[in-house]
Amino acid sequence: MGHTVVLPNSFDKPLQEERMKKLGSDEHRKWKAKMLRAQGKKVAVSDAVLVLNFEKHGQLNYIGGATFLEIFKAFELGKKIFLYNPIPENFLKDELLGMGPIVINGDLRLVV
Repeated sequence: MGHTVVLPNSFDKPLQEERMKKLGSDEHRKWKAKMLRAQGKKVAVSDAVLVLNFEKHGQLNYIGGATFLEIFKAFELGKKIFLYNPIPENFLKDELLGMGPIVINGDLRLVV
């Protein structure tokens, strides 16, 4: 579709966070801070974010803490925010609605 995709941190190492936790809380905290800073920079150089919010741990349309922060960074910077599935029904719903994401309901042709 002509888009250049910037993958999230640890995309190629999906269990990296669990490994970092095993190194201790201080090491995990340092690693997490580094990942959050790096992801903020990725959002800053992108035109938009596409959140693939699938079911996780029994929660439909799951959006975790780090992803929520990416969405907020995109909102702060005036970037487009696309959600693959609807906004989850949880305590962040009002904040997510306020950031005005475009819900594409799985139709990637809507990412423009």
